Amino acid sequence: MSGALVSARPSPSRSPTRRAAAGPDLSRFVLRRIGGLSVAAVDGDTAVAAVLEAMRTRMGLRVTFANAHCVNVSLEDADYREAMEGTLCLPDGIGVDLGSRLLFGEPFPENLNGTDFVPRLLAAAAEPLRVALVGGEPGVAERAAQRFAERFPQHRFTAVSHGFFQEGDQAEGVAALLRALKPDLLLVGLGVPRQEMFLHRHVGAREAAVAMGVGALLDFTAGKVARAPALVRRLRAEWVWRLLLEPRRLARRYIRGNPAFLLRVARQKIARGTER
Repeated sequence: MSGALVSARPSPSRSPTRRAAAGPDLSRFVLRRIGGLSVAAVDGDTAVAAVLEAMRTRMGLRVTFANAHCVNVSLEDADYREAMEGTLCLPDGIGVDLGSRLLFGEPFPENLNGTDFVPRLLAAAAEPLRVALVGGEPGVAERAAQRFAERFPQHRFTAVSHGFFQEGDQAEGVAALLRALKPDLLLVGLGVPRQEMFLHRHVGAREAAVAMGVGALLDFTAGKVARAPALVRRLRAEWVWRLLLEPRRLARRYIRGNPAFLLRVARQKIARGTER
């Protein structure tokens, strides 16, 4: 199924002031501070159970995923860092695992990237869910919704909007569509940091019981971007695959960003040592 795409006119001069309401209490989770992010040291089954519980209580949980690039952005962008606070931030990729080893002496219990976590969540949900999709180029959300529906026919998938809307009236128009739809789960694929900023500014319990920033998930699901083969994923080298597919777009993120991430983690470790 597909909803109407947003078509409100932009209002560049307006700056949103509404913030998403505070979500559920996350104090039960062990959090590891890596750069500017507090990442939950949690296994997949526990994370799935927490998200399903948040759907039942409709408290407006926001779920985010942290990789090495996200950590870099968190140390450069105070708005993004603020937007990530109060979210259930899950570990995504070998970079944050290495950071956890260096800073806390052990890796995270499980790698929980959004592309694998969302299907796992959908498969675990015993009750039918209303799932809304926002993001991608025009047509991507619709194709992703169709493919999700083929794989998980027990749930209802609605493409709400492509990702080419602007902050201000258009973003608020998307939020209004979500309030009318009242999804149990919202998947937002706008890229980092835009998707997290959208969730922070426009999405709370009224818009979705649970909202996730899912990066390239919609592109993968729609077939727009090929995902790495299973062997590459098992070797935790999916970032290499993506770099080979999109070198011009991702070279700075990975070739410059990965060494920068390691340097920042090393500095954090040294700073922690001097504080003791």
